[in-house]
Amino acid sequence: MKERGNAAPSPGEPVPEESRWDFAEGDEIARGRSAIKRLGGGYRYEAYLAWDDQLYALVVVKVVRPGLVEDRHTLGGLGSEVEMLARLSHPVIVRSFGAELDGPRPHVVLEHLEGPRLSSLIRKYGPLPAEQVVPLAVEVCSAIHYMRTASVAHLDVKPSNIIMGAPPRLIDLSIARTSEQCPEVRSPVGTDAYMAPEQCRPGESYPLGPPADVWGLGVTLYRAVSGERPFSKGDPDSSEPAVRWPQLVEEPATLRQRVPPAVAEPIMSCLARDPAARPAPAEVAAALEVVLAALPRPRISKLKPRLGSRRR
Repeated sequence: MKERGNAAPSPGEPVPEESRWDFAEGDEIARGRSAIKRLGGGYRYEAYLAWDDQLYALVVVKVVRPGLVEDRHTLGGLGSEVEMLARLSHPVIVRSFGAELDGPRPHVVLEHLEGPRLSSLIRKYGPLPAEQVVPLAVEVCSAIHYMRTASVAHLDVKPSNIIMGAPPRLIDLSIARTSEQCPEVRSPVGTDAYMAPEQCRPGESYPLGPPADVWGLGVTLYRAVSGERPFSKGDPDSSEPAVRWPQLVEEPATLRQRVPPAVAEPIMSCLARDPAARPAPAEVAAALEVVLAALPRPRISKLKPRLGSRRR
């Protein structure tokens, strides 16, 4: 299996102008699927909000860039993602509604999710309150637990891959691997700042598998409750592993005192360098459910005039 690794062959590599579809509103992406607006894209794919005539609903179409429609590496990655989407079915994992892997515009059709990315909320508002982070963590744990029982590792759990809906959704299975495929990985895979040590140097120390998602969850939750990352910023252009991935040699920074220990401890436990020392997703959820149960619940009360408010 050829490695897909990160979304782009090299950090910051620009997308050539001739490799953009630039669909306008109403343009047909494929038969029965019309573009509404561009949502974004990576090095190999573009994503469009689209209308699907058969579903009679809004969808997201993830389409291979025009310059890569005959690239076996890109098509293989899309095919693997389609297979993984068909394999998994969970309330917190994005759903697929079909794909076309052949033809002039290979693409996959995904459900349209309302809500911002977790990364956008952190960037805009800074650290999020426990009342928001803890329920989110429990939901994402359920998805990671399910994938673990299905012998699948997502390998890219991070704030930009979590849509804050009701429930939240874990998206982007483009680099997910089955437990059988994980030992075949020989090059770094994932997003540098959220990669477990075994993702940075696969096959050299610890085995790669579902525990890598617990690490990604830990870094994600750390970022959500503190607005910071647990390790110093790496240099993506460095050929020195410890410089590119500080998590290989650094211990995670202690969470600030304003984060309650009952929240901080489960998060920090996810960042054990040895995958075998990390808790299972269900164990993280169980620890945080105790916190969740203690959080104040929203109340809807009848509006009553306060005493003395009807002065004449």
